[in-house]
Amino acid sequence: MRLTVVNFFKKSVNGHIFRGKHRLVKRVTHSSMATLVREYEQTEANMKLLLHPYLTKEQSSGHAKELGKKEKIVAKWREEQLKMKPHVTIAERLAHLDVKNVWD
Repeated sequence: MRLTVVNFFKKSVNGHIFRGKHRLVKRVTHSSMATLVREYEQTEANMKLLLHPYLTKEQSSGHAKELGKKEKIVAKWREEQLKMKPHVTIAERLAHLDVKNVWD
């Protein structure tokens, strides 16, 4: 009961507490600075790997061909096509009605 009364009279920020004119600003701590430095170092390491790749352009152009990725994709697509029903036209569906054409 006492805790609810204390919280009821507590002065707080209107609306979203971390946005707007009257917001709460988090204090900068050593752990938050360390986290930020760690994130920047990770981003720099990622950028270094992206700017200086392990393989050259000539090596990276032929690796997919040697692994046979295109052939695997085409084989998978053909298997899926075999599982599907064949395409049927309207003429094929109504062919049983074309028994006798008197006017021909």
